[in-house]
Amino acid sequence: MATFLYKLGRLSFRRRHFVALIWVALLTLAGVGAASAPAAGNSSFSIPGTEAQKAFDLLEQRFPGTSADGATARVVFKAPSGEKMTDPGNKATVQETVKELSDGSEVVRVTDPYQAKAVSKDGTIAYAQVSYKVSGMELDDTAKDALKDSAQDARKAGLTVEIGGDALQAVPHTGSSEVIGIAVAAVVLVITFGSLVAAGLPLLTALIGVGIGVSAITGLASALDLGTTTSTLAMMIGLAVGIDYALFIVSRYRAELAEGREREEAAGRAVGTAGSAVVFAGLTVVIALVGLSVVNIPMLTKMGIAAAGTVAIAVLIALTMIPALLGYAGRKVKPMGEKGKLLGRAKKEQGRPAKPNLGTRWASFVVRRPLAVLLLGVIGLGAAAVPAASLELGLPDDGSQPTSTTQRRAYDLLSEGFGPGFNGPLMVVVDAKNSDDPKAVFTETGDEIKGLKDVVTVTPAQPNKAGDTATITVVPGSKPSSVTTENLVHGIRDAGADIKADTDANVLVTGSTAMNIDVSEKLNDALVPYLVLVVGLAFLLLIVVFRSILVPLKAALGFLLSVMAALGAVVAVFQWGWLSGLMGVEQTGPVMSMMPIFMVGVVFGLAMDYEVFLVTRMREAYVHGEKPAQAVVTGFRHGARVVTAAAVIMMAVFAGFIGSSESMVKMIGFGLAIAVFFDAFVVRMAIVPAVLALLGRKAWWLPRWLDRALPNVDVEGEGLRAASGDDDGDRELVRV
Repeated sequence: MATFLYKLGRLSFRRRHFVALIWVALLTLAGVGAASAPAAGNSSFSIPGTEAQKAFDLLEQRFPGTSADGATARVVFKAPSGEKMTDPGNKATVQETVKELSDGSEVVRVTDPYQAKAVSKDGTIAYAQVSYKVSGMELDDTAKDALKDSAQDARKAGLTVEIGGDALQAVPHTGSSEVIGIAVAAVVLVITFGSLVAAGLPLLTALIGVGIGVSAITGLASALDLGTTTSTLAMMIGLAVGIDYALFIVSRYRAELAEGREREEAAGRAVGTAGSAVVFAGLTVVIALVGLSVVNIPMLTKMGIAAAGTVAIAVLIALTMIPALLGYAGRKVKPMGEKGKLLGRAKKEQGRPAKPNLGTRWASFVVRRPLAVLLLGVIGLGAAAVPAASLELGLPDDGSQPTSTTQRRAYDLLSEGFGPGFNGPLMVVVDAKNSDDPKAVFTETGDEIKGLKDVVTVTPAQPNKAGDTATITVVPGSKPSSVTTENLVHGIRDAGADIKADTDANVLVTGSTAMNIDVSEKLNDALVPYLVLVVGLAFLLLIVVFRSILVPLKAALGFLLSVMAALGAVVAVFQWGWLSGLMGVEQTGPVMSMMPIFMVGVVFGLAMDYEVFLVTRMREAYVHGEKPAQAVVTGFRHGARVVTAAAVIMMAVFAGFIGSSESMVKMIGFGLAIAVFFDAFVVRMAIVPAVLALLGRKAWWLPRWLDRALPNVDVEGEGLRAASGDDDGDRELVRV
């Protein structure tokens, strides 16, 4: 592989005009496609295989035209102090609002609060429910505007009016913090390279790669039903890895220049060595992201594949466009050890021994006291992981929205007037098609549910025209995201199993609350198989890269430490409320159900980046004759500064998304940023060298039969050294 990439790097350097033209053309093509593609809203949401989804599908068959999965909105009215919603003036205002809402083309029905008995017992709060033909993710903007306008008209009449439900789904925005993250990355690159030109190359290529990836996602959004979160995630991952991959190749290029090589040769060797590590690091990220498809949640699958595509583009750009741009930069990119005038530093003085850099000094300290460093790192991460034991999973509802939103205020008004469970009613679907007496089954089901704990209201069964299927609405006593409500859902399903045994009728529980519960359980069940699949495939890949058993095993165990510590930090901030004000978290609550499995996938891929980049330098030194401890120090001398810069850049990019208005994006940004911190600075910079120092030569052990069976991918560029006769004469190549 190193030889092929070496030739690719030299070719890209020589044919830089052609390479640059290709990437600019691809960016232009993707941009034109995105601009001309039909606009797409949020992606549709379905969870194959869950009971809640089966009930939705059954409702579409047995209740045609009712749009069972259509969007709903609750327009909540509160009378001024001292007045009632039943007062003539207030009643007229509400009825006029109901009339306005009924005129929408996508509206199926609007309930009148006074006919539907949707007025609180004290008469101060009432609500009108609006049902739409399409889901909230497909609802047209004009329908949302009409909903807001009608509420505004009622407010002018003196009523407090708020809107809840899934009809109002705002497009998330990230704010200025995303730009700040990129600015921090730029500063780190300038400090690392001491040159605006060298620092600008990784930023330029990363932005081009993200531009192509996000534009392609936007262009295909309507055809493939991709949502806004998909492009946000692709941008987040693409920026981070795009900058990092380019950074590693540019750094290796400067190191090759420092050894006296010509620029074209240095570009070829940089791509042949650091580029090999980029390929394998990118493969681990792609495996982790594509592996999200095993969960069988279409939205998560699309997010993973789209982000994986952006990572693949970042790898290709790093391998081709970086050497092309290095050709354009010429002598403006200095050899390692030389700084431009930007930081006011001249060439290093001749004749004076070079002072060991910080990476060398740190590695030397670790190999002298490996056990103490190992214990301190493990205990520290273990302490950070303690909050993860209290992890509560769920999906966000209007109760998790900031108090500044109308959805949250509507949620609070409904809880005040009708009880907390009113915000998460359960829909029970009774399929009595195979039963001898459907009406009796409907009655029996309602009576069974009334006898369960935490049930406030059970409406009479509403059968379809054929009389073989009915719906029953159940209002719990607890809020939708509570454990009590989850127990009630399972209680209804257990009662349904008994009814099926007696009457051969199916009882299914659905609704947004039941759907959230089913999604959480599905994600929990998929976590272990996903972990085995992703870690297993990456473990095999790392065995090929490092030709070792213990090094990949250590990498996997270190990842588990960092991801558990990161989950603990997420629980502390988003569930317990620690530093919530600093992070802009207005409402604490359960951690999103998809967060653990998503963090496992993404963090594993990113963690392996640092493992590959840092440890390949150590192995390169070891196979060329250095002792194990000295190889660790050599690896840090060449790689620590770059890995540190890469980690800081990645943290800055991820932290930039903490400013997002969408809780999912905010939580992902924080979780990934803190996970990179733990993995890069605690696991890879402390635990990894300590373990390697303790293992010594055993770290690079590989059974001979496996050594013969594995392909030689030559990540360290041994073939390049042999071909050019660059092997040091006083060092012998070590077979490991």
